[in-house]
Parts: sequence; C-alpha cells; structure tokens
Amino acid sequence: MIQDSETLSILLSTIARFVRERLIPNEEVVAETDEIPADIVHEMKATGLFGLTIPQAYGGFELTMEEEVLAMLELGRASPAFRSLIGTTLGIGSQGILLDGTEEQKRKYLPRLATGELIAAFALTEPDAGSDAVSLRTRAVCDGDHYVVNGTKRFITNAAQAGIFTLLARTGSEPKGAAGISAFIVEAATPGITLGKRDRKMGQRGAHTCDVIFNNCRIPVANLIGGVEGQGFKTAMKVLDKGRIHIAAICVAVAGRMLDEALRYALERQQFGKPIAEFQLIQAMLADSKAEIYAARSMVIDAARRRDEGLDVSTEASCAKLFASEMCGRVADRAVQIFGGSGYVSDHGIERFYRDVRLFRIYEGTSQIQQLVIARNMIRAERA
Repeated sequence: MIQDSETLSILLSTIARFVRERLIPNEEVVAETDEIPADIVHEMKATGLFGLTIPQAYGGFELTMEEEVLAMLELGRASPAFRSLIGTTLGIGSQGILLDGTEEQKRKYLPRLATGELIAAFALTEPDAGSDAVSLRTRAVCDGDHYVVNGTKRFITNAAQAGIFTLLARTGSEPKGAAGISAFIVEAATPGITLGKRDRKMGQRGAHTCDVIFNNCRIPVANLIGGVEGQGFKTAMKVLDKGRIHIAAICVAVAGRMLDEALRYALERQQFGKPIAEFQLIQAMLADSKAEIYAARSMVIDAARRRDEGLDVSTEASCAKLFASEMCGRVADRAVQIFGGSGYVSDHGIERFYRDVRLFRIYEGTSQIQQLVIARNMIRAERA
C-alpha cells in the first residue's frame, strides 16, 4: 500500500505521462501489426507496471484495490491491448498465487511476475465451459509426486507470451460441481502443452488469445495452489471479484477517452455555420455519456474501498462490472454517432475503440452472468 499520497501522485503522473507520450502514439502501430512493440513492453517492465499489485516483499508496489483502480483509470485511456498484457499478469494471472498460494509458491513466482520476467495467463474457460465454469472437464489425476493433466482451454489471454498459467482443473473423485475443482501453477515450458492458432478477433488487436491444450502434462504436486485439492473454484471466484473491479475501472477510463475525443471533434466540426457541439441533440449525447461515466467511476471507487476494508464485494464487483461495461458500449456508440461518417472509418480511431470495447461485456463474466450473481446474492441475503 502506498500510504504516502505524494508518492501515489508521482506514480499516477508517471503512468499518465507514459500513456500520453508512449502508448497513445503507438496505438496505430499495434492496430496495424497486431503486436505491441518490444521496446514498449521493455518500458512497461522498467516502469514497474507488472508489479503494481504484488506485495513489496516480493518486489512489487503492493497497491490497494483503490490505488489499483486509480492507476487503471490512467493506464486504461490507451488502447486496451496495452492493459491486457499488464493486467492479466498483475490480475487474474497472479492473484491466485497471491491470495491462496503457499509461501514457497509466492517466493518462487511473484518476484519474477513483478518484474515482468514472467507473463501470466489464467486458464479457466473451455470449449464447453465458459459462463458455466463449474462444468469444466480438464482433469488432473494424481500420479505419485505429479498430477497428469489432460484437457483444452479456450480464449486464453496472453497464452503465447505466458511463462506460467494459473490452471483450473478437476481433481479427485468429484465428477462435477465446484467441489472437485483445483487450481495449479503450470510453467509454460512443461512438456505436453500445445498452443492453438491465434484467434482472429473483432477488436483488441495486439491482445492475443488462443487455445491451450494439455496432453498428459505432468505438473509437480508442489504446484497445487495452496497445497489443497478442491479449493480452485473458490480461488477463481476471489480472483474474478478483484478482476471485475479492475475491468470496470478500465471501462471508465476508455469511456472517458472516447468522450474526450468526441467532445473535441464536436467543437471542431462545423455544420450549418457553427460547431456541432452547439446542437442540442449532440449536447444530449455528450451529457448522457458524462453522467454515466461519473456514475460508473463512483461505483468502481466504492467497490474498491469496500474490498480494501475486507468486506465481501461479490455483489458490488458484479454491479460495477455490469454497469461500467454496458456504459462503455453506450458511450462508444454515441461517440461514433457524434463523429458521423468519420466515426465509421479508421482515420480517427473511434471505430477501433467501438470494436475494442465490445469485449468488456463478455470476458471476466458476461453481463448476463453478472446479473445472475447480483440477483442470487440478493436472494441469498434476504433468506439468511
């Protein structure tokens, strides 16, 4: 935790300057090449961005959830691809180890994650188990001092760059349900791991996903997170609660960037002898976007503070993710509308953001899953 507000201010200013001077100018390069330039990745590591949430004892900044949100509100103003490389490592890729790992597991992996030496990936989704995560079929069978893993994971972000995977697999005799799911740390160089072809996505070029196939892959028993079978689903849910607040913050940041771009364009674009910003219907779209961004930001900050207080934030995290991701889509749509025909071509980048942000309503739990989480938590609380 950065208890010194001046130090936190310096960190946020550093991230904001890095976004402004290095990331935004390279957005088109990433869009054209589908790759983040190697020098940019090196600078991300040198700036310490991969270690924002990792404890200081393991080489990170140890940001609180609220501090992480503030950092993401700066970092998220650039193309989501940049955040994806960092965020998956400091978020869902490493948080399982941080939250539930043994001390030995933490010492072995967290320092290398903090420096960016290791990129992490989170291997939960499968061809027949996405929203229905408890139906995953990947199986880990104990064989002496190893587990033998077989199965396929789908849409795994950073898989091609990953040095380690946090893997969710079924163990023991439980044929189905959450109780039979365990979490493992799997090093990417382990024999028996094959990567599928890179997915061709609607947006977020530069952020890569693909299948990860495990074929008789032998994982040391020591890499069972926490050393206990059957705790993997609980670990995943804790990781996803945090990740949902993180993604909600990114949605707010990207929406703010799009609104800024739309406002500037509306002030410059002339129709009927005056800037279109003077037209009331344009003003309505600008105002609605501003109000929704403010509401989402308030939700995200509140959820983050509650988590820092040690409260159960399952409902708040889902509320923030649901509202912020849907809001971001509406802001993107209005921004394209304000740009008009110019918003439909690639010259201004708004059409790229329009495609990029569509994913926010799908990953880390779809909007429909967030609705189910919220409603079920409400019903459970009322019956208690």
